[in-house]
Amino acid sequence: MAKTESTFKNMVLSLSLIALVASACLGFVYEFTKEPIELSILKKKVDAIKQVVPEFNNNPYNDMFRLPTGEGDSLDIFPAKQDSLIVGYAVSTYTNNGFSGNITLMAGFRPDGSIVNITILAHKETPGLGTKMAEPKFKDQFTEKNPADFSLKVRKDGGPVDAITAATISSRAFCDAVQRAYNTLQKGEIHEPVK
Repeated sequence: MAKTESTFKNMVLSLSLIALVASACLGFVYEFTKEPIELSILKKKVDAIKQVVPEFNNNPYNDMFRLPTGEGDSLDIFPAKQDSLIVGYAVSTYTNNGFSGNITLMAGFRPDGSIVNITILAHKETPGLGTKMAEPKFKDQFTEKNPADFSLKVRKDGGPVDAITAATISSRAFCDAVQRAYNTLQKGEIHEPVK
């Protein structure tokens, strides 16, 4: 077999062929994994909804609607109903003020505005420090509190929230995300159960 001469034309042709094969492989893998990834994200949200609102018998994901935050974006609201009576709202909320950027939470509220529970959907906080916001010792201090009369601020800022040691920025960001969810529900004028 004759050796191919190394010319600019041959190099461009070889690289183009390699790029074409690689992009075709990436496209195939993307299409193959797209549906399982979407199902995994959906399952994670549905599980989070179950953790943050009282017991319900509807499908909150099917009843989901969006409310504007007043900051140029909107949040997804998942109403939880027990026999068509609203028992709570799960709010997919976020903040960009984390130590390492974006933090996404699912916050659950009763119709009167009190917090049922909060779970973390995604974050990139420092392991061993900011990641402690997922632990009960930190997040359970919000349970059954109503942001109407419970300031969502850490003690350093004059509020009642005990910040995570050495992770005050993460603690402030957590409070910010919960406050955004509460404010959005209040602006949407969702207060009392629908009968």
